[in-house]
Amino acid sequence: MMGFIKSKKGAIGIGTLIIFIALVLVAAVAAAVIINTAGHLQQKASVVGRESTKQVASGIQVIRVVGYADGDYIKKLAIIIGPNIGDSIDLNSTIVVLSNKDKKMALVYSGKIVHVEDNGTNNIFGEDAWTTESKFGVIVLQDEDGSTNSTDHPTINYGDKVVLTVNVGELLSPGIPPRERISGEVIPEYGASGIIEFITPSTYTRKVVYLQ
Repeated sequence: MMGFIKSKKGAIGIGTLIIFIALVLVAAVAAAVIINTAGHLQQKASVVGRESTKQVASGIQVIRVVGYADGDYIKKLAIIIGPNIGDSIDLNSTIVVLSNKDKKMALVYSGKIVHVEDNGTNNIFGEDAWTTESKFGVIVLQDEDGSTNSTDHPTINYGDKVVLTVNVGELLSPGIPPRERISGEVIPEYGASGIIEFITPSTYTRKVVYLQ
C-alpha cells in the first residue's frame, strides 16, 4: 500500500498562483512567436519557390536565324524567337547582344512593331520593322491572345512567335561577310537567354540565307 508523505507540503497561496499564471503566459507568448515565425518562413519559402520556378522555366528560345543578303554582305538579320513554358516575356525589357571578332553590340527594343497578315504571305524583309537605329524591331508572326498589341510593352507568352529585326548592314557596315562567326544572346528580364551562334556560308547564292 502507498503511504502519504507527511514531511512534504504543497505550495499554496496567491504567490504560487501568480507564478503559475506567469508560466502559462510565457508559454502562450512563446507559442505565438513560433507560430508567427513559421508562417513568415512559409510565405518566404513560397515566394522564393515561385521566383526560382520563374527563373528556371521562363526564358526565350531562338527558333531560327535568317539573313537577307545583298551582294557580298548580309544586310538584315531576322531572329525568330518564342518563349519557354514559364512566365511571359516583355520585349521592351529584352536585350539582343551580337558580336563578331571586332565588335560587340547590345540592342534594345526600338518601339517599331508590325503584325503580319493571318495568311503568312508577308515578306518579313520588306516590312517596316527594320529600324535604322542601333536597336531591334519586332514582327509578330503568331499571337492568339493579342499580348503583343501594346507598342510600348509588347509581351509574348507560350505559343507566340515573333521576329526580332536587326539592321546589320548599318551596325556592321557594310554587313556580315561570308565565313564570319557571329555569336550572341537574346536576354529576357527573367529566365534563360536564347543563344545565337552561327558561321555565315562561304558565298551567298541567294537572297534569303538560313544561318541557324
